[in-house]
Amino acid sequence: MTAKLRVVGPAGKAARFRVLIAHVERDTASLLAAILRDEGHETHIVLRGDEVLEIDRLVRPDVVILDVSMPGMSGFAVAREIRARRGITAPLLIAISGKWTRKEDQQLGEGVGFDHYLLKPCEPGEIVRILNAFHAGASNKSAAP
Repeated sequence: MTAKLRVVGPAGKAARFRVLIAHVERDTASLLAAILRDEGHETHIVLRGDEVLEIDRLVRPDVVILDVSMPGMSGFAVAREIRARRGITAPLLIAISGKWTRKEDQQLGEGVGFDHYLLKPCEPGEIVRILNAFHAGASNKSAAP
């Protein structure tokens, strides 16, 4: 299967991060991509969980934002596989869920490798704050001797 990928980058700017957004709802994914593009990120969108691994291999995103309840492959399975494949080079993994909202679900998310587990409705500003903090941490690491 070949994943359908849309690449959206900031006009004339170097992207801070390559962000892969995997969400079952096209409008939600497109809105989040537009917001993140305005923040200076390069965005890629897929609508199925089983497409994420192919795009991860091709694009090597810095950040993957996953809807946990995706067709084709669950966000939990995708996160586990990305961590297994990429190890310490794995991207920042952010889960978004409106169905798996119990504390046990969040613990499962942490167990399979999610760095953040957000509940719907999730404000885009929360994702922007997470990426800004990640950027600050990455900048501090690269500035270290």
